[in-house]
Amino acid sequence: MPKAPAAPPKLPDPASYEAALEELEQLVGRIESGQLPLDQMLAGYQRGAALLSFCRDRLEAVQDQIKVLDEGSLQPWTQE
Repeated sequence: MPKAPAAPPKLPDPASYEAALEELEQLVGRIESGQLPLDQMLAGYQRGAALLSFCRDRLEAVQDQIKVLDEGSLQPWTQE
């Protein structure tokens, strides 16, 4: 019976939102180049999904902090 491939080791979270975004952009570039073998493409996709989740979580946390600062309601963004 063939063995299922081992799950790749979990990579650490990026140091910041900006680091995650930069890694995600580089990863997308490598995937879109079409030069990765299938197993590396799959691993890249999985890492990309984790990075996207990290970025979304950070953005939601910042949005929650802004709500607190604006007394519980989001204010329209205006550049003055």
